[in-house]
Amino acid sequence: MDAAGHWEAVYRTKAPDAVSWYRPHLELSLQLIERVAPDRAAAIIDAGGGQASLVDDLLARGYRDVTVLDLSRAALDAAQRRIGGAAARVNWIAGDVTRVALEADRYDVWHDRAVFHFLTEPRQRAAYVRQASRAIRPGGHLIVAAFGPEGPQKCSGLDVVRYDTDALYAQFAANFRLVESATQWHRTPSGATQQFVHCCLERGSQGD
Repeated sequence: MDAAGHWEAVYRTKAPDAVSWYRPHLELSLQLIERVAPDRAAAIIDAGGGQASLVDDLLARGYRDVTVLDLSRAALDAAQRRIGGAAARVNWIAGDVTRVALEADRYDVWHDRAVFHFLTEPRQRAAYVRQASRAIRPGGHLIVAAFGPEGPQKCSGLDVVRYDTDALYAQFAANFRLVESATQWHRTPSGATQQFVHCCLERGSQGD
């Protein structure tokens, strides 16, 4: 099964609050977004947003230019049903984050919680970095969270790559500078704990 088929199956067979990455609110992500983009007109993309509640909370805080990108159409459909009429205020994109066509210099904030660590091949990571470097405007920010060194080695049956702060930043260092970082222990619905490393990065003036 390819990646798209895998994630379609996950989102069609599991309840939103049954997957290990479920969190009622992405508090740390919201804090970082509000810190780097206080203007509610800021353009924000949630890469791999799936069924996450970040879109709900961004709209509730008054953000007016929100995009959710995910490989799974089922996940996006479920998120749209959840937020009802407010879905019309969001740009929904179904596609592979490493391949989908995105407008250059479009976004003030690119947010990714738990997508990048699934990119186990160097070519996938390079394609992701090119996408972010092109789609984020100069001076805009990339907020990326991946499993830390003490995080799981697999998630949803798939291999992952774990990072400490330096290793995660190194993936983007050619075009971004590190603004701040944080470590978070996420408690899964089953009661396990997972270590996440968050990096908030600022794009320089010479992105790809």
